[in-house]
Amino acid sequence: MIRERRNKEKLASYYKKFMEEGIIDPNVHPWVAESWQRCRAMNLPHETMPKINKLSREEIIEHQKTHEFIVKYVDGLYEQSKQHFNIHNLSMLLIDEGGYVIKNYALPFFQRVIEDIQGMRVLEEDVGTSSISIAREHNVPFLMFGPEMWIKDSHSGDACSAPIYVNGKIRYIISFFSLDQNDLPYDLLLSLLMTMKYSIEQHLSMLESWSINQIMMEQLPISVYWIGKNAKIKYCNENGRKRLDGKEELEDIFLNYEHIPIKKALQGVPTYRREITWITQDRTYEDITTVMPIKVGSEVESALVLSMSIEDLKTTIAHATGYSSRYSLYSMVGETSEFLALQHKATRVARTDHNILLQGEPGTGKQRLAHGIHQASSRAAAPLIVVKCSNAPLEELEEEFFGRMDGDQPLAGKLELSLGGTLFLDEVEKLSVEMGDKLAEALTHGIVNKKTGITKKFNVRVIAACDSNLKRLADKGLFSRKLYELVLDTTMRVPPLRERVKDIEVIATHILAEMSAQHNLPPKKLSPEAVGLLLSCSWPGNIKQLQGVIEQAFFHTPGSIIEAENIKLPGDRTLEKSWKYDKESFIAAWKSAGGNISKLANMLDVSRVTLYRYLKKYGLGPKHKED
Repeated sequence: MIRERRNKEKLASYYKKFMEEGIIDPNVHPWVAESWQRCRAMNLPHETMPKINKLSREEIIEHQKTHEFIVKYVDGLYEQSKQHFNIHNLSMLLIDEGGYVIKNYALPFFQRVIEDIQGMRVLEEDVGTSSISIAREHNVPFLMFGPEMWIKDSHSGDACSAPIYVNGKIRYIISFFSLDQNDLPYDLLLSLLMTMKYSIEQHLSMLESWSINQIMMEQLPISVYWIGKNAKIKYCNENGRKRLDGKEELEDIFLNYEHIPIKKALQGVPTYRREITWITQDRTYEDITTVMPIKVGSEVESALVLSMSIEDLKTTIAHATGYSSRYSLYSMVGETSEFLALQHKATRVARTDHNILLQGEPGTGKQRLAHGIHQASSRAAAPLIVVKCSNAPLEELEEEFFGRMDGDQPLAGKLELSLGGTLFLDEVEKLSVEMGDKLAEALTHGIVNKKTGITKKFNVRVIAACDSNLKRLADKGLFSRKLYELVLDTTMRVPPLRERVKDIEVIATHILAEMSAQHNLPPKKLSPEAVGLLLSCSWPGNIKQLQGVIEQAFFHTPGSIIEAENIKLPGDRTLEKSWKYDKESFIAAWKSAGGNISKLANMLDVSRVTLYRYLKKYGLGPKHKED
């Protein structure tokens, strides 16, 4: 708070009147008056400095280390202004938010030597009324004249303090104290104090921003280089340092440094999101690179390089959009020899890089098996891209697999997103011969860039799943022979549930445990009678159908034991006889098939045309006519 010069003799008389009579003169500043009254209530000595709370020598050393970053900055500010401190007999303190003196500058404060002051706590309960306590309490700079201070030994000079305020919180206090009794230039004192306050606050804000930026730069999967005008590195993040391989400068490690557009940026020409090849002695990086000139005023002083591996970029995008494995091989359970043989084979095959064809009836768990194989492979850290194949128009499928242009920007297709990872083609038999041939050609020979003429090859593993006999379809010319031969490296038959009846109880128990964990509900068990009922069903819809039945029983059983009467079998004997006549039975079967017409047709052993007729009969409407 800027205050006019006060008559110190009058101020001294106000102080004496309060100390002797306890009377506050109306001319005493109200903040000072409130502080005096609090000090009197604390019975705080006022003639000489009392024994003050102080850190130990070891604590002082640690305290200064903690605040070293700000001490160095204030040291620099003081060096620039110390002639004014000397001329006007000024002392300065740097104080932390808890009121402890971090460092003393120039003359000793309160007539003490430097060693005594550092580590002292100078709050109101320690030294009484002071510009420090007023500034701290009211969050404003405050100029205090000598006779207003609580300690009489301090009346020989004036003081001015300012809180260092950052993000709504006091971080530090700087305090000036003058021993000069004659014509102290208060305007100069306040100007210097406010300049230091502003400078320190801006510095702390900048440090906070820089700290956050550093954290971001270190965490981003991108190489960052800040290059000075002399082409020397001023900063690089961890990813950038890895590429330098111990070298000091970019030109020492990258053989094609002259072709990287850094010199252009230092001349003021930016490069945005361009494919750049970074070549070292040992390896080559294919990157998307941006190089921007950094100007100070109108002059280019440095350049910022942001470069990310295309392969890492695709992986990051894939993971960010959920393209990762959800299941492990051990999320599939069973005890029969058929299942264990399948699980062991999947574990062996996962370690190879062979393409895989999974054949089995709908609902046998082919998709979960594909996820498990990917997760158990060396490609687990890369994307797992799932494509639900269909007989959609060729142009639409080409865009899905190979990408498209959105204005001037290319949008990656599923094939490019799966770089380094796995492309899972579910229900692959639905692809047309023409689309299958195009996909096989791209996977085998790559795609030629029409602009550059460069062939781009795809490091992708293919896992294809088929509900029918793919060889028979290929032999009849109904499926691409090229794509069939490409995925034929390893063929795995996934057995239907009716061939692994002994696994039904194990699978059902596993589903119940998953349901309990997923919905944070108490666990439930099957009674022996319920198990017997499950074993009596042939499960034409396989594990997916079993899961639908178990989920329904889980939510409709109030207790912890699921009895036989809690279970509704949607396929098998009862349903086969009733669905044609009973709407509820049909809906139960429909839900068990997940609303998928093809799977429901397999479950009930009827044609899709027949099912559409019953959908209409039961008033389920056109919205259900979809796979």
